[in-house]
Amino acid sequence: MSELRDSGVMIQLAHQAMLSMGLDVGTVFQRLGVTPELLADRNARTPHAAQVIFWQVLEEVSGDPDIGLHLGEHMPVYKGQVLQYLFLSSPTFGDGLERVLNYQRLLSDASQASAGYDDQHAYIVLARASDETGPLRHLNECMMLGLISFFRYVTDNAFAPAAIHFNHEAPEDISGFARVFDCPVLFSQSDNRIIFSRQLLDLPSSHAEPELLHLHEKLASEHVAKLERQDIVTQVNRVFGEILETAPVSLEEIAERLGIKARTLRSRLSDAGTSFNQLLAEYRCNLAKRLLAGTDESIDEIVYLTGFSEPSTFYRAFKRWTGQTPVEYRNSRKPTDS
Repeated sequence: MSELRDSGVMIQLAHQAMLSMGLDVGTVFQRLGVTPELLADRNARTPHAAQVIFWQVLEEVSGDPDIGLHLGEHMPVYKGQVLQYLFLSSPTFGDGLERVLNYQRLLSDASQASAGYDDQHAYIVLARASDETGPLRHLNECMMLGLISFFRYVTDNAFAPAAIHFNHEAPEDISGFARVFDCPVLFSQSDNRIIFSRQLLDLPSSHAEPELLHLHEKLASEHVAKLERQDIVTQVNRVFGEILETAPVSLEEIAERLGIKARTLRSRLSDAGTSFNQLLAEYRCNLAKRLLAGTDESIDEIVYLTGFSEPSTFYRAFKRWTGQTPVEYRNSRKPTDS
């Protein structure tokens, strides 16, 4: 199974929210190994599993036990993406919601949101973000606020939740929730759910445009197809991570571990717009940059961890990738004293 990944726009929006809150972004991103290149890449996809460490680090650095709620308050509205255009060009809020749910993988491979309604209310059930210790409270709360903000934007502020359900336990202090959500908030529920008036489903979109809707749906389909082609890239990178230090890294070895023929792997990588050698170089480069910027590992250890047999080979490759030596790169990423 492919590793679940999130759209890079999620960390980019979080970055803007952290700046708005005045948090120590440099320390957070140094500990996480987040690079300026990632923040600038509109097509980036990040491992969904990294959400656990992201929220742990953010709570530790901020000292805020309600960081998910507060970050969600400062999160910019999700704009400039195909899901936004698809929603706005749909004839009604309900139509837009149905279409966006069909393409929710564009936001996250882990997204499993669904919608429904009864006589008076409609609802959206969100994926239950959790790890082995239980629900990821901060992520649940931040995502809930982000969605409500987006729904208000696409409905010209007509959207208003009637109730919010969370599947995690209530925190010690829940006084801020009524203020932030402006509706009843229940905890320890069976799922994460936004409940709202069913009448909102029929709310016309002021930006509805049938011709644009067709184009946006076509674009969304193409983006999902591209992600499906990229699944093989994710699988190859996962195997790189498993064997880079201990086994020969070759096209044949990777194909065998994936249970496919070498020529099939080569063809699928070509369909995804890349090659085995290009992927291996990018993986080694990104790993080296994360280790140099986010750890105190020695250069000799990083040579080993990135699968190089000789330091001189690693130095030449890194200089070719970045235009800097490993030492120059590490020094350039050290936080400066203010």
